Amino acid sequence: MLLRRLSLIALCVASQYAGICLAADETSGRPLDIRLFHSLNRIGGPVVSPNNGHAIFVTTTYNPDSNKSSSYVSLLDIATGNITQLTDSQPGQAASNLLWFDDETIGFMRHGTLYCQQISANAAPLLVYNPPTPISSVSYRANTGLLAFTGKLIRRAEANKTDSGMVFDNLWVRHWNEWMSKEKPRVFVASLSKGPLGWSEFAISPHGDNVAFVTRPPSEDMAWKTDVDIYLVSTTGSTHPRLLTGHVHGMASSPAFSSDGRKLAWLQMETPGYEADINRIYVHDIATRETISIARNWELTPHSLLWSADDTELITMTGKEGTNRLIAVNVATGARRELTKEGSSSSVRLAGPNKILYVHSDNDKCSDIHILDTSSFETKQLTDINEEKLRNVYLSKAEDFWFPGARGDLVHGWLLRPYNFDKRKKYPLAYLVHGGPQQANTHSFSHAQWNPNMYASAGFVTVQINFHGSPTYGQNFTDSIRHNWGNYPYVDLMRGIDYIADKHRFIDTTRMCALGGSFGAYMMNWFNGHTDRFKCLVAHDGKLSTVSGYYGTDELWFPEWDLGKPWEPAGREILEENNPERFASSFRTPTLFIQGEKDFRIPVSESLGGFTLLRRRGIPARLLYFPDEDHWINRNINSIKWYTEVLSWITQWTNTTAPYPIRPNPSPK
Repeated sequence: MLLRRLSLIALCVASQYAGICLAADETSGRPLDIRLFHSLNRIGGPVVSPNNGHAIFVTTTYNPDSNKSSSYVSLLDIATGNITQLTDSQPGQAASNLLWFDDETIGFMRHGTLYCQQISANAAPLLVYNPPTPISSVSYRANTGLLAFTGKLIRRAEANKTDSGMVFDNLWVRHWNEWMSKEKPRVFVASLSKGPLGWSEFAISPHGDNVAFVTRPPSEDMAWKTDVDIYLVSTTGSTHPRLLTGHVHGMASSPAFSSDGRKLAWLQMETPGYEADINRIYVHDIATRETISIARNWELTPHSLLWSADDTELITMTGKEGTNRLIAVNVATGARRELTKEGSSSSVRLAGPNKILYVHSDNDKCSDIHILDTSSFETKQLTDINEEKLRNVYLSKAEDFWFPGARGDLVHGWLLRPYNFDKRKKYPLAYLVHGGPQQANTHSFSHAQWNPNMYASAGFVTVQINFHGSPTYGQNFTDSIRHNWGNYPYVDLMRGIDYIADKHRFIDTTRMCALGGSFGAYMMNWFNGHTDRFKCLVAHDGKLSTVSGYYGTDELWFPEWDLGKPWEPAGREILEENNPERFASSFRTPTLFIQGEKDFRIPVSESLGGFTLLRRRGIPARLLYFPDEDHWINRNINSIKWYTEVLSWITQWTNTTAPYPIRPNPSPK
């Protein structure tokens, strides 16, 4: 490894005279092809033992040949880095919801049943609880023997139904990928005769006396209001739940008790109806019932909360300039310390005083567990779960750039160079446009459909831009998207292409394609009515019409805040101003439309409408339809199909020969 790093340094020094510094892997190795990508191991967040000596985590892998996934639980010795596999890896035996019963005994869910197991490779799992109905979010407090979980009660009348009819009188009839039932999750506690965990749904106090849980108040306005509250209740069930967020009507999340159990922190959006509002940090004193908000001068939004061992700081994750960083916030002063800077960090757990475990990745690095000393900032990688699979595999490192975009603001993006890059040659461009729109591309390794290295390995210069509306650049930049879906993002994306094409002569501007999902697919439809500079487009689950899209979506607060209500004159005007379908007569670019039947965020009619428009007008188009998928592609075999169709489409229309065989694709007619 040292020789390889020295060689890389020598290569960079020598290349400086040519004005370029390439990673060694860009001149050798093999591409990240579709099957290899889907076979990569995926690591879950670590769960630390009560004595901070060990952590357990789940590794999941998929075999494209057998079309089967398997996962297993491993034990990590934090001091030595040694890893021991604890459970078998047979398909269908996936373990989830890891926890510790004590320093020698772990717990996990499998097929809806809770098991325990000693931390030795040869130990067998033992049944703890086989619930009558599915449960989730299981947590345990060893000092009190208290088990907490969420589950649904099934009424006898519903259980004995023989018909399939569902009757609704109010909205929120369906959400995400399922129709809403009358039964809502509830928090349960039970004592066991035999480490602390916190969950986004609820948190149990260190002494086991209180539970804080997150709930959406049931009402007829659930589909268009973002009010989500936090309640505090005794685990004895002797008191009524106490509402902590009644004075705020935005979305609350991530409750976390301090280690002494005296305080509860959570994240709070304060603007009603706005799901991308900035999260404020609230801290509640349980004894005095006083609630304060800290670090209110912070323009970035935190996304999780974890108390430090001494309760003086809250460790949170926040996006900053396309990275996901760990930040320590002083509870007393609101002062902030950056604990990480590069790549993306998540799944943070305490591992003792001044020590945290977390999962870290980058564009060219898969997710692995790291440990960080929060006082010295010393970091050490503890796992490398894809070391063998990725040996000699090309992974391009992202090259950041900034350019002047809409409103005169600086806009951030990055570029990945293609496999076997030669600066003397010309390469096609794959332009990946993110969803949201209040989301952001990040320097991270994705196992889903938009991993930029998959396009770089197929022979494309791959570019991602965080246009207006993207978080991680301050709340004003995020808020600017309101009423401007077709304006600021389009200006940014067009200027971004102009900038990189002028800077990099190896980009062939006659062979460009653009791809996007959700809002990114909306933008593909907008592109189709406003520019002909792309040879082809890929639109995954995107709105064709902002008006019909409003009436068919599940979460009405989203279009109402961003664009307006179609029956109100002002709202109708804004919706039409930002409506791609209004420019249907200008659509002329060949497009691959992709749609999941179970996507209730963007109904099937939106993609079917775009496909119908192009084919009826004689423009080449293709529809890739998944009857069993929702807004995402969740099954690996379907993801392989997705990448096969997408890469075949963009290589075909840009006249590109990929470095590895994708699949023969018939010419469109």
